[in-house]
Amino acid sequence: MAPLNKLQEKYDYICIGGGSGGVASSRRAASYGKKVALIESSPHLGGTCVNVGCVPKKIMWHAADLADRLRHASKGYHFENVPPPQFNWASFKPQRDAYIRRLNSIYEKNLEKEKVDYYGGTARLVSPNEVQITPSDGGEPYVIAGDYITVATGGRPTTPSEDQIPGASLGIDSDGFFDLEGQPKRVAVVGAGYIAVELAGVLNTLGSETHLLIRRERVLRTFDSIIQDTLTPWMEHTGINIHKNTSVTKVEGQKGGELTVHLNDGTQLKVDCVLWAIGRHANTEGLGLEELGIQLDKRGDVVVDEFQKALFVEGKPQLENIFAVGDIQGKALLTPVAIAAGRRLSNRLFGPEKFKNDKLSYEDIPTVVFSHPTIGTVGLTEPEAREKYGSDVKIYKSSFRSLYFSQIEEEHKEPTVYKLVVVGEEERVVGVHIIGQGSDEVMQGFAVAVKMGARKQDLDDTVAIHPTSAEELVTLR
Repeated sequence: MAPLNKLQEKYDYICIGGGSGGVASSRRAASYGKKVALIESSPHLGGTCVNVGCVPKKIMWHAADLADRLRHASKGYHFENVPPPQFNWASFKPQRDAYIRRLNSIYEKNLEKEKVDYYGGTARLVSPNEVQITPSDGGEPYVIAGDYITVATGGRPTTPSEDQIPGASLGIDSDGFFDLEGQPKRVAVVGAGYIAVELAGVLNTLGSETHLLIRRERVLRTFDSIIQDTLTPWMEHTGINIHKNTSVTKVEGQKGGELTVHLNDGTQLKVDCVLWAIGRHANTEGLGLEELGIQLDKRGDVVVDEFQKALFVEGKPQLENIFAVGDIQGKALLTPVAIAAGRRLSNRLFGPEKFKNDKLSYEDIPTVVFSHPTIGTVGLTEPEAREKYGSDVKIYKSSFRSLYFSQIEEEHKEPTVYKLVVVGEEERVVGVHIIGQGSDEVMQGFAVAVKMGARKQDLDDTVAIHPTSAEELVTLR
């Protein structure tokens, strides 16, 4: 459906941002019979996840995983006439992009089906109940009004400025990764977080010479130590060149040509692509938030209460009708979190009495990392648990190899490591941290158990499914 242009239209609910949180919240509100508008500035609905995040990233991970399976097929599993994998990035990209465009179309159709009015343009709050829209097609700005307004404009990758690192603009960010028309032969990925780890893993597995530049000794420093200590050496083992205690001081060359990356130890790297994966920040600029007195923290995230209501700076009235969900509020920057928070907000505002206190709990949120091998985690890390519960913490862990690798040469056998963090005499499970083949799929079910307050005994009382990797979590001693 084409974006609308309605002057001085009045709505029950306005969502600014057509990503996961905004679309989910607007559709849920409309399902209760409310008149709802959604505003999106980019040409495509779905936000980061659909367009330059979770979905295309997972597709690229599948391609890389398939490359590994093809390598294993002939030598390990004795399939004949299996050639070494040669990935054609240039022909795969249009196919991947076409799938994403289909998803964009589905998002539009779903809004139309739920009777959500979709506006294409940039939004700015001009009063607590009015939003000015500057149309994407260059038309004159106009204003719509709403009883409730939610800001769900998400975030974007952070990159260094030219003042911070001369030549930084010669690199790309994680969004730019999905614009690459061809596979870079040599790439330097800067960062140690999950985005850096995932993209470095994809590039390396598909055959690029890959350098990962990290400021300290290990990747994924916010994760449990067992994850860091397992993945970092394995990434090095697979051929990724990890440059530890390293920072970039300068980048020279021409975009699209050879780049020289100058490092803090005086050495240089010659690569075809520099990919910055050093974090993300909220899209709060130009929305009129500060002019209304909405409070932003030092990172630029909207400060909200437990019900996603935006808080106002001292001296301004604390209005009850403006909210923020998703990455813009700086907590748990994950697509399912934005969706869950957006739906619960609409349930509370517009749903039946049973939802009058509906809100998202930000405790025990599971997440996975599509590294090689994959990672799943939920709950407290061991240091977090010890800080909170002291000596009441007990650890169960196991290291093994998935049965799949029984037929694979020793040097290619991926590690699997599982860890339970339990607390108290009842041994309540407060953390699960796993790495190894299939961990991304294993984690969802065990996250339910943690959310329900499962004890170690509950896991012990569950009959194992054999032979699987997941059974190890119900047989730990």
